[in-house]
Amino acid sequence: MSSQDQKLSSPSALRNRGPISDLLRHVLPKTGTVLEIASGSGEHVIHFASLLPKLIWQPSDPSPEARASIQEWVTSEATTNVLFPLDIDASSPTWPIERADAMIAINMVHISPWSATQGLLAGAGKLLPSGGVLVLYGPYRREGQPLVPSNLDFDASLRARNPAWGIRLLEDVESLAKQSGLALTSVTEMPANNLGVVFTRQ
Repeated sequence: MSSQDQKLSSPSALRNRGPISDLLRHVLPKTGTVLEIASGSGEHVIHFASLLPKLIWQPSDPSPEARASIQEWVTSEATTNVLFPLDIDASSPTWPIERADAMIAINMVHISPWSATQGLLAGAGKLLPSGGVLVLYGPYRREGQPLVPSNLDFDASLRARNPAWGIRLLEDVESLAKQSGLALTSVTEMPANNLGVVFTRQ
């Protein structure tokens, strides 16, 4: 397989990277290391790294194919502020990294078992300093608000693919975050009925 063949591409990443970048500009620190959980193809982290060059970006993914894709994107774009991708399974109690100044996870919470979200929030509680942020992006349910038809259909398709997947109730995620010392500090309406959710380490 050629190196070019290892580069994956996600149409959704190309569509949503602009709005996500706008949010990250406002909430991430000016300098430091940003850990991305479930980096997927690597297109997001490459884009963010080019826009926010003073930050060091640490991608990760449990998939060997994804990690190979990330590294190929880093190489082909000659990106100097993206580190070698780590093998991190969010649901694991131990990760191969000791600290991060901020964390992001895009389109992960609904396309993974609940144990991955539990691990993500526990990991953020351990790795982030006081004031450090965890930024989540994706669709969420809200108490007292029905899902829009497109998200209702999406949720059904996710659960058909894997019964452990599905659009989560934001209030359940917030409750779990509190157990790890994280407070919900902002929720931003994003395109295509997604939310940008920011938690801050207390």
